[in-house]
Amino acid sequence: VQLQASGGGLVQVGGSLRLSCVVSGDTFHAATMGWFRQAPGKERDFVAAILWTGKSTLYADSVKGRFTISRDNAKKTVFLQMNGLTSEDTAVYYCVHQRRSTWPLPTTEKAYDTWGQGTQVTVSS
Repeated sequence: VQLQASGGGLVQVGGSLRLSCVVSGDTFHAATMGWFRQAPGKERDFVAAILWTGKSTLYADSVKGRFTISRDNAKKTVFLQMNGLTSEDTAVYYCVHQRRSTWPLPTTEKAYDTWGQGTQVTVSS
């Protein structure tokens, strides 16, 4: 399994970005997918996760109401729509994959078996 994230970039405060992560291999349809992020000088933090069905999602409190995670199982792609961006959202964003979905949706790094390469999101004022 390989994850290829894209969509990062430079955006102004209050702007929006949409991250995408394409998954190769045959595990996507049963996998929980998620996003983590790591800001400069900080630990990597959970952002959002989505169950393999697409019907259950989980968000960090810091992004709830602004970010939306979704997936297209036919295209083996997971998305992170980010609205109302602030400077606190500046980070490298990582797409993550959990081969066999567990419940509740996990928020810890060790729960996810495969990580993408990361995409930089920079929010400027």
